[in-house]
Amino acid sequence: MLTQETLLKFLKRRSAISVATLEREAGLPKNTLSGVISGTRNLSEKHLMALFPIVTQYGFSNEVFEKARVISIINHKGGVGKTTTTAYLGEALANKGFKVLLIDIDPQGSLSEVLNIRVGEMQVFHSLLNLQVPLAIQPVMENLDIAPSDIELSSAEKELSNKIGGELRLKVAISKISKNYDFILIDCPPSLNILTITAMQASNSCLITTLPEQLAYKGLVVLLERIAEVRALLNPALELDGIVFTMVKGNSIHREYKELIRQQFSNLKVFDTEIKHLIDFQKAMIDHLTISAFNKNSEAATSYENLGEEYLLSLDKRN
Repeated sequence: MLTQETLLKFLKRRSAISVATLEREAGLPKNTLSGVISGTRNLSEKHLMALFPIVTQYGFSNEVFEKARVISIINHKGGVGKTTTTAYLGEALANKGFKVLLIDIDPQGSLSEVLNIRVGEMQVFHSLLNLQVPLAIQPVMENLDIAPSDIELSSAEKELSNKIGGELRLKVAISKISKNYDFILIDCPPSLNILTITAMQASNSCLITTLPEQLAYKGLVVLLERIAEVRALLNPALELDGIVFTMVKGNSIHREYKELIRQQFSNLKVFDTEIKHLIDFQKAMIDHLTISAFNKNSEAATSYENLGEEYLLSLDKRN
């Protein structure tokens, strides 16, 4: 059944839908939904019942909007912008008013370090080993939180292999807090180990970051095969949100491989927004700042804001 909270999540993610159209089709007084969005009005049960069949026609379902969309940012190669994309795509979505949680499941702890998060006594590792331990969540900025990790997580791979339901444990931990967020982004390690499999098992979808270069191109085939295996054996509902080019340079090699990847994987979503190789990303990381906090008007910050918009639009088109 539709609630005011799930309706607001739906309207935020489906920003292209006219609230005036919804009001008219549901027979609601003018500006009713505008008041709900601004926080000055609450919907009655009668209003919600009238809206339910209307928003369903526009793609609403409790399964999709009651809980967060969980996204694994993956590539088994290192240095391809996974951590950068997790941090700054998460920030871009938070800047649009979405509640976002970042989960650092890379034992290197780069995401936590980049955002200047001090890992306390409890971290993701402890929630994986003990199902009674909730994720240790810390605030980063308004609408943006993180569950951090450090090198202690490196021991989880062996321990999870010996635990009953090891690959399901992150999913269980996330299920306890999923209703508190719109999006949960998981920064995965640069390998296809049990931690990455655990993340994909817990996710609704994967987002691949890659450089437009020869080795990265060859690695995409292996990565897509592994995603297909996870979908076949562990998580049939796992989707592939698409491929994002990162650290892009304006040379002929990058141009050629961008075109080759678009042609070779024409059945997949390859985002139009490209993340260029820009010095501001390195400067922001050195200063332990999000990219918008470092310089919200920079090309680096704008590129992730654009990626956030394109990502949301791609969800609209699918659902």
